Amino acid sequence: MLVAAAVCPCPPLLVPGVAAGAAPELDAARAACTDALGVLAASRPDLLVVVGPADQSGRGPHPEGSRGSFSGFGVDLEVRLGRPAVAAASPDASERGLPPSLAVAAWLLERTGWSDAPVEGLGVGEPLEAERCIQAGENIGGRAGRVALLVMGDASACRTLKAPGYLDERAAGFDAEVARALGTADVAALKALDTALAQELKAAGRAPWQVLAGAAEGAGLGGALLYDDAPYGVGYLVAAWS
Repeated sequence: MLVAAAVCPCPPLLVPGVAAGAAPELDAARAACTDALGVLAASRPDLLVVVGPADQSGRGPHPEGSRGSFSGFGVDLEVRLGRPAVAAASPDASERGLPPSLAVAAWLLERTGWSDAPVEGLGVGEPLEAERCIQAGENIGGRAGRVALLVMGDASACRTLKAPGYLDERAAGFDAEVARALGTADVAALKALDTALAQELKAAGRAPWQVLAGAAEGAGLGGALLYDDAPYGVGYLVAAWS
């Protein structure tokens, strides 16, 4: 059963080396992510599953020990998902590199010294239907007696004229509803998110959030919103469920 979840944004800019001179602008977001991961550790899980958006090459499971790199963002930095020993036991499976969202998650876990439970990753396609996301979450929730989720994903990328998706007047309302749902652990609202609208607004977190909704069904968790802002015109949300 799901016993805790943390929701974090997944821009590579969270990694100070990638952000370079702009790194201080996301200090508050990083601090909120640290607090959310603390909630996961306090839940004493048997298994931590990290879920994040991924393109075709990064979709599907990523075993513990999988590596990721930020070289594509001009930074010579590698990360690893969880413990290294597991990678040696299954070298073929872990040779596939982590998608950027899971690489950011691995960096967050390394930064906070995660050692509380085995870690696995799951990359989900942004167009994945809500029903399949929810089913994937239900499957994750049944993986162990005490399961925790680290859910990576950004809200809309259309909050300002300079945003990656330009300004869309629907973006602020969409993000506000997601923030409310994450802050109150409203599983039904997450399940009901408009898939087409999320895609139009470039909200990469939609599918991972619906995986969370599937895993959390019947778990009786409460939520807290720890961060809600839109630097660079992209909605970044941090929440903790326990």
